[in-house]
Formats: sequence, C-alpha cells, structure tokens
Amino acid sequence: MIRVVVADDHPVVRGGLVALLAEASDLEVVGQAADGEELVRVAGELLPDVVLTDLRMPRVGGAEATRRILARHPATRVLVLTTYDSDADILAATEAGATGYLLKASPPLEIFAAVRAVARGERAMAPSVARALAERQAAPSAALSAREREVLALMRQGATNAAIGRQLFIGEATVKSHVQSIFAKLGVRDRTSAVAVGIERGLV
Repeated sequence: MIRVVVADDHPVVRGGLVALLAEASDLEVVGQAADGEELVRVAGELLPDVVLTDLRMPRVGGAEATRRILARHPATRVLVLTTYDSDADILAATEAGATGYLLKASPPLEIFAAVRAVARGERAMAPSVARALAERQAAPSAALSAREREVLALMRQGATNAAIGRQLFIGEATVKSHVQSIFAKLGVRDRTSAVAVGIERGLV
C-alpha cells in the first residue's frame, strides 16, 4: 500500500483528490494539508511514501515545503500536481527535489500511474513539463563567460549586486550588466530561476 499525503489550499480540490485516490486499491491517503507549513508538519508526523502537493499555497509554497520535507525525510517522494506549467514553476519544483510534476487537468489514470512511479523512485512528468526540461537541457551550457559564471556562483550564495561587485572588484553597474546577460543567455527572468538553471546545467 502506498501511503499518500495530499496538500492543496482549496478544500474542494483537496477533497476531490482524496476521493480520486481512494478509487485506487493500492493508494491510501493518510493525511491532508491546506498550506505548505502544515504540509511540512504533517509529512514529518506521518512519513508518507508520497506527498501530492500544489505549488502555490499560503504561508509556505509547495516548492519550499518540498525542500524542507526532503531535507528532513529524504525517503519521501514528492509529486507536484498543479495548474501551472511555466518554466519558473517547473524549475522551482525540480530544483527543490520533486520527483514528479503533473497538471491538474491530467486524467485520473495518469495521476495514479504517476503516484506509483514516484513511489518507486522514478520520475513522472507531464508531456509539456518534460518538453520544457528537455529544451533547457539541450541548450548550450558553455554560453556563459568565465566572469558570468563567477557572478552566477555568487548569486547562488545570495550575494547582492553590490556584494558581488566588491568581491570581484568591479562596479555595480558592470555586475548588473553581467546579471542581465546571464538572464538573456539562460532564458530566465529572475535570479532564482537563473541559479536553478545554472545548477541544472552544471554551471555552478
């Protein structure tokens, strides 16, 4: 029996998922959560095989909850089930350690199969998500200059533009230029996504 915890801030959606999973004889919903903070607590108490979670929830989002859960309980698998398939959301979830990423429009049999797959330690991705990841992985990883890689590495540490400038002995305006160039080359819009793509491609 695969033990599952379901997290979604919408009661109707959460109830629907619980009812849906109850139709599978090998899946058992052992707990529920209405936000990421509650999810971290419930997952820690119940130690489920699989956490089925939305991404955008109050207090603590699904990606951050995933990161916290896996840091404490690495044997737990996380399957994201959300309405969003943007690059930023996908990267946030996969960088946090989610094993699967499905859209809520997925048919029931696909959701059942995904829960079983991640419980076995396999990846389960919606086709649109798999394509997005494949496109990122196929992009040239040598696009960044040596200086841009240094900037990206400091961005990963959470350094501000001013701090990066001091450490690399360059002006803050130059740092901003490097950051914008990194965004353009990696096809992202913010620092978090840039770091996530950089980690994925082995740039930092």
